[in-house]
Amino acid sequence: MRKSLLYGAVAVALALPASGQEINIVREVDSNNYDPHKSTARSASEVLFMLGDTLVSLEPDMSTITDGLAKEWEVSDDGLTYTFHLKDGIKFCDGREMTAEDVVYSLKRWIDPETNSPVAWRAGEVKDITAPDPKTVKYELKAPFSELLYQLTQSFATVIDKNNVEELGEDFGVTGFNGTGPFCWQEWLPRDRLTMTRHEGYGWGPAFYQNKGPAHMAGITWQIVPEENTRTVALMTNQSQVTQYIPAIALQQIRQAPNLELVRSDAAFWTYFMGFKIDKPSVSDPAVRKALNLAVDQEALARDIMFGEVTPAYSYISENALDWDKTLNDKLLRYDPEEAKRILDEAGWKPGEDGVREKDGVRLAPVAYIQSGSTWQKLAEFVQAELLKVGIGMQIQAFDATVFWGKVATQEFDAFGMSYPYISAGDALNLYFLSQNMPTPNRMNWDDPETDEWLAEGRHATDDATRAAAYAKVLNKVHDAAVWLPLYHEPMTIVQSKELETIVPHNIYGAGLYKGLDLKFRE
Repeated sequence: MRKSLLYGAVAVALALPASGQEINIVREVDSNNYDPHKSTARSASEVLFMLGDTLVSLEPDMSTITDGLAKEWEVSDDGLTYTFHLKDGIKFCDGREMTAEDVVYSLKRWIDPETNSPVAWRAGEVKDITAPDPKTVKYELKAPFSELLYQLTQSFATVIDKNNVEELGEDFGVTGFNGTGPFCWQEWLPRDRLTMTRHEGYGWGPAFYQNKGPAHMAGITWQIVPEENTRTVALMTNQSQVTQYIPAIALQQIRQAPNLELVRSDAAFWTYFMGFKIDKPSVSDPAVRKALNLAVDQEALARDIMFGEVTPAYSYISENALDWDKTLNDKLLRYDPEEAKRILDEAGWKPGEDGVREKDGVRLAPVAYIQSGSTWQKLAEFVQAELLKVGIGMQIQAFDATVFWGKVATQEFDAFGMSYPYISAGDALNLYFLSQNMPTPNRMNWDDPETDEWLAEGRHATDDATRAAAYAKVLNKVHDAAVWLPLYHEPMTIVQSKELETIVPHNIYGAGLYKGLDLKFRE
């Protein structure tokens, strides 16, 4: 069943649930694909956590590692060998039994250079991954990696079906996906919706879920609705039953709605920022990047654009994150437009006839790539207006999410808008500042041997002090270089129908519903 939802001049066709045991989840943007090794989009992870499983899982407290496909595991004293023992009776959606060989294939495909995964680093420095028997996986490292178990909870470590990958080829994760998760792939219509149906034989979910069997929901539709007002109306009128993509302006109204419930979690972190490709003429000058930071009023953004629902950001990670260096607190760049102008004047960037600064024939008009959709459009326009006040003429180019990730893997732009989840300094810094991660997710072209060395020290550390000291050096260096413009830190917020039992928000990679096993209508 489909129904047209009208809001002013906006009309969007929503795919409505066919029965009371199905739900419609509205979200702002789609993914570029649903291959766990090739997409870093949150929208991919939201779906993959439900379609597939990982060796280990993460509890909602974002610190406790628990069972997944593995019922138990051991780690050698030297931290180099992890041995996982698999649960019995695990099956793919097509009915085939999953074995340790499937796990080995999946993890090796993740790190295979031919896969070219932008997140292969998350698997650690692998020596070998083997299957001594059908129920055992042996994971050997060349060097200790203190965050390995956490990384193995991520959607990138989802176990996939080799036969499915080979059958579909380039269309794997586009036209189909055969997983072991609580839901099975039904259909994906890019930029419209993805539908999934219950995996009837499922019974091996993480122990922290109350539901030990198949999902309560017979089906889920993930509906793309770019317009924020339309998403709000969909929740208010029960055409959608849950979302984490409600605009900040609507949250107070949501709190007062008799049919809706709002739940939040601060157990992990999500930060919005703009990054700069530091070898591009317009933003290669450190003085320009420093001025960019001083020109934008994050407090006004949080207050006026995000209606006080977020925290202004001056640091690349939350100051509450593990291994944040508190000595940086007093060094962070804060709003000072007059100082921004002075720095630009001193660096030789002079205003042209239209007010945009120039130097040596180069106009200070960086091209910024963003995702289309209401959130980034508003943020980018706010930043653009702030920068123009000091003579920086930022140009915005917006792309649909299905092509955005490919565009930001190029060298065509000067700046980009991004947001990302993390639990620690190491989680964030290894993602964005490793030289091996160029051109994506290291879209800044930050190529610094010293940074690589310090990041390796942090990953290989076997005690907290050594790890924190290594990451502190990286934090200081990249903040001093003004490689990013931080915008705000956002909590996990889920809006749900009161017809559903209260959801416990999860923060794993920002996928608030995680595996969806406890999604259930009240009786």
